[in-house]
Formats: sequence, C-alpha cells, structure tokens
Amino acid sequence: MGIAVRDEGSKVNSNINVTPMVDVMLVLLIIFMVITPMLQNKVQIDMAKVNNAVSMPDADKDDAIVVAITRDGGVFLGQDKVATDQLGAKVRDKLSDKPGKTIFIRADARAQYRAVEDAIDAVRTAGVEDVGLLTQKKEGNLAGGE
Repeated sequence: MGIAVRDEGSKVNSNINVTPMVDVMLVLLIIFMVITPMLQNKVQIDMAKVNNAVSMPDADKDDAIVVAITRDGGVFLGQDKVATDQLGAKVRDKLSDKPGKTIFIRADARAQYRAVEDAIDAVRTAGVEDVGLLTQKKEGNLAGGE
C-alpha cells in the first residue's frame, strides 16, 4: 500500500491584498476633502446677494476673524456666540498679537440693520481700522435693468 502525498500547502498565497484598503482610504480622503470647507462656517447665514461682489480671499484663511450676525440678531465671533457688548473686548483679545488685521462681517440678508451696525461699532471701538462686509454674487444677470 502506498501513501498518497498531497502537496497542497505550496499552493497557498500568503501575501496580503491591500487594494481594498487603499480604495477605502481614497474614499475617506475624498469625503474629508469635501466636508472640511463646510465646517469652516458653522453659523448658517444667507448672505446678501449683490451684482458686483468683491472677492475677499483673506476671509477664507484659518486665522481670519469673522463676526457673523444671524437673522434673529445673534452675534457670533467665529463659532462662539457672544453678546454685542462683549464683542469689542473679545476682538481686542484676538488682535493683541496681530494689529492692523481686517475683521470680516458675515450678516444674514434679513438681519436687522441695527444689529449689524452695533456689531460694526463694537469692532471699531476695539481698535480695528479695516472691516470687510462679506456678500455673495447673484447667480445670473437680470435683464431689462431690474
């Protein structure tokens, strides 16, 4: 009687297939690249739409100081809600190491003018010379001079 010798152990592939892992990592990278810019401005505001919007690329930088005014009159410094009377002191604290910096105001199109004016006054009394008002460009042109 003969012994049957099987040599199936030599057919086993012990290499790790990393292709599925690379696919998952690329999908995660794309998701994070799309979501990250949306996280910059957590305060939801419908900015005023104008025909001749001025581009302010400095407002998108990480160290930009943005004051947001919501429709109901809430004032936010970055993502933190602050009272209008405390806004000047908080801006002054942020500008202690960067004098001469521009402060950007993002106001809702339906915000009361008084709330926007109070926020600008508070920022100006903190010693800020340059205040930028952020707006959005209108989609399409209106025909007929409207």
